[in-house]
Amino acid sequence: MICLEPDDLVLHAGTCQHRTFLELCETAVAGAFKAITIYPTHYRGAHAEGLSDADMRQVLADHGLGVADLDAVSDWVPGEAAPPAFQGGETFFYGVHDALGGTSLNLAYMGGPIEVARAADAMAGVCERAAERDLLVTLEYLPWCGIPDAATALAIVEKTGCTNATLMFDAWHTYRGSTDEAQLRAVPGARWGSIQLDDAPATPSGELIAETLSARLLPGEGDAPVAEWLRILRESGCAAPVGVEVFSKELDALSPKQAGERLGGATRAVIAAAR
Repeated sequence: MICLEPDDLVLHAGTCQHRTFLELCETAVAGAFKAITIYPTHYRGAHAEGLSDADMRQVLADHGLGVADLDAVSDWVPGEAAPPAFQGGETFFYGVHDALGGTSLNLAYMGGPIEVARAADAMAGVCERAAERDLLVTLEYLPWCGIPDAATALAIVEKTGCTNATLMFDAWHTYRGSTDEAQLRAVPGARWGSIQLDDAPATPSGELIAETLSARLLPGEGDAPVAEWLRILRESGCAAPVGVEVFSKELDALSPKQAGERLGGATRAVIAAAR
C-alpha cells in the first residue's frame, strides 16, 4: 500500500470521469500528483479496452502512481439500492483493492432522512470488513441527501465505535450545504480520512446535482473559502493528503497534460495560501 503524506496530491477520478484509465494517469502525472482514486468506470473501462489487472498495475508503476480512495459505495445501507451511476458495490471495490491497492473506501448515501443509529450500524459493518484489508472508510456528506453535513456525518462515524471510520471533506459539498466553520472545527483531526478540494461561485448555476457533476471550479478560482477550510483541517491535526475533484466541462475539453497542469497548479496555490 502506498504511503501518502499530508503534502502529497491525489487526483480524484471524478475529475477525469470522461477520460480513460490511461488518460487519468497521464493527467495525474502532468500535475505532479502522487496518487489517483478509482471509479468503477475507469476499472471496468480499462478491462473493456483489453487491459488486465497486471497491465493496470504496470501503468501505475510506469507513471509513478499509487491508488488512494476507492470511490464510492452507495448501497452500504441495507435496503438502499445504488443509483445507476454508482454500480460499484463493497465487494466490487475489495476486488479492485486486491488488484490495484488503495488506502480508503468511500461511502456515499443517496437516500432521504436516515436515523444516525441505522447509518452507524451499517457503516460499522463496512468498517469491520474493510479493516481486514487495512482500509480506512470515509463517509461523504452530500447536501441534497439524508447525510447533508459534517455534523451528521460525524455523529454517524463516532457512533460506529470503529477507529477506521472517518469523514470525507469535499469543499463543494461543504459550500453548497449547511456545514459551517463550527461543524468543521468540531471534527477531530484523526476523523478526517480524505480531502477533495474544488470550488464554486457564490450563486449556484442551476440544479445542484447538475452543477456538481459538470460545473465545479478549480480550487481557489471560486468564492468558497477553500484555503481557510484546509487551514482548519490542518489545525485540527488532519494528516490526509490533499485531493482535488473538479467535475468540469471546461477541463474535459483540455488535453490530459493541460488539465493536469491546471489542477496541480491551482491545488498547490491553495495549499500555500492555507499555510
